[in-house]
Amino acid sequence: MRLGILGKKVGMTQIFNEAGASIPVTVVDTAGCHITQVKTRSTDGYDALQMGIGSRKPQNVNKAGQGHFKKAGVAARASTQEVRFKGEKEVDLTQLKAGQALNPAMFAKGDKVDVIGISKGHGFTGVMKRLGYKGKHATHGTSKYFRHGGSNGSNTFPGRVLKNKGMPGHDGAVPRTTTNLLVVDVLPAENLILLKGAIPGPKQGVVVIRSSKRTKNPEGRTLTQ
Repeated sequence: MRLGILGKKVGMTQIFNEAGASIPVTVVDTAGCHITQVKTRSTDGYDALQMGIGSRKPQNVNKAGQGHFKKAGVAARASTQEVRFKGEKEVDLTQLKAGQALNPAMFAKGDKVDVIGISKGHGFTGVMKRLGYKGKHATHGTSKYFRHGGSNGSNTFPGRVLKNKGMPGHDGAVPRTTTNLLVVDVLPAENLILLKGAIPGPKQGVVVIRSSKRTKNPEGRTLTQ
């Protein structure tokens, strides 16, 4: 069974191993991560867990959301994410109930994980930043067109802009997954997980940490361990 938990990206720092080498790590805070709904094949047609993290004022949650969190027995959460167990043969969610807290101790030092998050948003950007265009010459008579994308249309035939033409537009703020990251350390008392390298999203962004698809599922561990 693939393990999974929600967390907030705190930021990056460095730690030193036994040999004195510096290791860049991203710190993820999983405090306050609770199960808000258990979905099974018999009730919903598939196996999944809905998790919530962060706090939110009750008056800022609609009535449907208030009833949902009340049924789960937890306070209103700022963010909820669903973790599915698609294609997994041995999935037993009968021992899990809404309202249970999840602890980062489900992961251990040396594990490999996949991290899913929303990338940083860069707003409306030009083709050089968004798509890596080279740009036009800076000399030899060029004027006002240093960072332009060039001609967009075509000749009489087909007389239109072709599909997938690179243009300025909204950049970032899309789901991204960083795979096979190493768990450098787990601090259950502080609800912290240290991952080697960078992960998607800005600071305080919510991410999903799951055991890697590229390695075998950890044996003898559960989501509430």
